[in-house]
Amino acid sequence: MHAVNIISGISMLGVFIGSAALIIILSVFNGLEKVILSLYSNFTPEIRIQAKQGKTFDPNTAFFYELKRDPKVFSYTEMLEEKALIRYGPTGEFIGTVRGVSEDFLKNPQLDSTIERGSFTLKSEGHFYAVIGANVQSKLSVSIRDQLTPLQIYTPSRLAASSADPLSEFRVRYIYPSGIFNIQQDFNSLVITDIAFMRDLVNEPKNVSAIDLNFKKGTNVGEIRTSLETKLGSKFKIYDRIEQNADLYKTLNFERWFIFMILILVLIIAIFNLVGSLTMLVIEKQKDIAILTSLGAGKGLIQGIFFFEGIMIAFLGCIAGMLVGLIFCLLQQQFGFIKFGDNLSAIDAYPIALKASDFVLVFLTVGGISTLASGISARLSIKRLAEIKEEL
Repeated sequence: MHAVNIISGISMLGVFIGSAALIIILSVFNGLEKVILSLYSNFTPEIRIQAKQGKTFDPNTAFFYELKRDPKVFSYTEMLEEKALIRYGPTGEFIGTVRGVSEDFLKNPQLDSTIERGSFTLKSEGHFYAVIGANVQSKLSVSIRDQLTPLQIYTPSRLAASSADPLSEFRVRYIYPSGIFNIQQDFNSLVITDIAFMRDLVNEPKNVSAIDLNFKKGTNVGEIRTSLETKLGSKFKIYDRIEQNADLYKTLNFERWFIFMILILVLIIAIFNLVGSLTMLVIEKQKDIAILTSLGAGKGLIQGIFFFEGIMIAFLGCIAGMLVGLIFCLLQQQFGFIKFGDNLSAIDAYPIALKASDFVLVFLTVGGISTLASGISARLSIKRLAEIKEEL
């Protein structure tokens, strides 16, 4: 009897820990996804329009003028970017991407939250400035306080002929940094500047690399995208936010479900301890089973007793685990007592985002596995019923 109780307690504890772990892990991944995507959204528009062929296209058409004046559009940003060699000081060199943006880019209210030092200033008093990513600053040791040393930006000249001096084949412009931003590895190698400076740098007076669109709250972005695809035809590619960060979304989903499946395997092992504990209970209660059947209890009733026993153990452990997981997540949300190992600028503690669907998923998963395990044990309860009655 003591052994049966101990094994039943271990089974319940296993379900309890597994359920709590599932809720916590899923909530952490939700939080990480939310934080990462919010950081990406600072530089990733809701809709991006690019040419299918070639690196640039001419936005000076009636359609784009009309799109810019659309009352649903919150920001209409023309973007021109190019790979460049960036120099700073006597020896510092870095190959990165220089991105010129129009004024609407600065409408994003979250830009200042990405700045580590300085400000997000691209133009002031007739002078152009650059905001550089953390990787650029780290590689070149850029100091935004040093107003005597500008960034030197080199891009290939489209008009240059072959020459013995390689530098003569490049256009070079000088610009001072105004701020340093830190978002994510994919963006930290960018240099952001005004599109007018970029046009002069690459000698591109009218074309753009892309048009970035953000919309006012309540706008159905999916309908807008469908409409743009119809009107623009096959010459342009339309990307929503997920498609712009397809690899990121795939990685987040893969990691989330991979961890989920590992924890499900652990949970299966814990729940199938029920088979062992209920089997021992059946052995210990053989005489009681025989007496019940002699008093008129049918096989269905006997199976139901042990089935209900297994379900009760599993569901008590599941509900208690989900409750503890919920309390843990709420405490982490409020106090952030579990920190990241390294010093990050955007977040310092593991983020949490609770979803009702995760609780339903865990409950149904535990319910399905425990129903199977309890059903196996319940069938064992009547397997030797005839032999037991004969022995008695």
